[in-house]
Amino acid sequence: MEDFKKLFDSFSSLKVGVIGDVMLDTYMWGRVDRISPEAPVPVVALSKKEYRIGGAGNVALNCQSLGAQVSVLSVTGDDTEGLLLEELFQGSNIDTTYLLKSINRITTSKTRIISRNQQMMRLDAEVTDDLNDQDEKSLLDKVQLFISTVDPDIIIFEDYNKGVLTESIIHQVIELCRQAGVITAVDPKRNNFFSYKQADIFKPNLKEVKEGLNLLADKINQPLLQNIHKELQNILHHKISFITLSEKGVFYQEAGNSKLIPSHLRNIADVSGAGDTVIAVASMVYAITKNAHLMAEVANIAGGLVCEEVGTMAVNKEKLLQECELLLG
Repeated sequence: MEDFKKLFDSFSSLKVGVIGDVMLDTYMWGRVDRISPEAPVPVVALSKKEYRIGGAGNVALNCQSLGAQVSVLSVTGDDTEGLLLEELFQGSNIDTTYLLKSINRITTSKTRIISRNQQMMRLDAEVTDDLNDQDEKSLLDKVQLFISTVDPDIIIFEDYNKGVLTESIIHQVIELCRQAGVITAVDPKRNNFFSYKQADIFKPNLKEVKEGLNLLADKINQPLLQNIHKELQNILHHKISFITLSEKGVFYQEAGNSKLIPSHLRNIADVSGAGDTVIAVASMVYAITKNAHLMAEVANIAGGLVCEEVGTMAVNKEKLLQECELLLG
């Protein structure tokens, strides 16, 4: 019988690095009473504006809300948005020592305009080119410094295809982690899907796996998923496949052990950010227990919990503990 209280208490001993594409999320709320006389578009009278941490930063936020000591390893622009993002990190007790500012890029920012609980429009400002050689080298230096100074338990790669996780960065950081005995967990995207060779935990969603392996299968069952793990492992030589299946739950395989774990019934309000929560929780549970089955069970519950909230939310530690005791105890 698992002692979840003890497990959750031990999260505070973990030192976590999150590397990937950080973003600034801006939410603007307002009322729509009329259509513009200038063009056939609604006029939104703004009443409230809020800045939130997005992208890979949301993974850091989830780790922090579970009690870990978290550092963010990334590159932003040398701009107002970058400054705002840095302040948000610091306000959430996330270490920004290893966050770089580059004059060659702008900070990725997404502005959502919302009225009557509906998104009217989203404005994106971003550079999606790979980091240039100079920024790549600077980030790698930061990672080396982070590993030697902090001695982290785990580094999580959170890829949003915005150019921070280049093929070269991925290979070299995984190698640095292997040498230093740091666990690596990956939430991949399509561009560098097969670059994460020899990672410990590889966590794509089903859609990404199907695209990556060119699969057309509709019926999802354990034999098919075991086959997917085998195909992935032939290419990646990783340790654990952990595949999220949206409403069908999650699947994991480590060596000969595998299981398809169905999701728990939830009132789904919003699925955005669920993947960030799942990789954060999975990484931390695995770092403490080295138990892939427990990792999958707890992360599965966490992913469902955050889907009950509107907008991107970090998981609530107390709530997650209660649910684990209720559903797994």
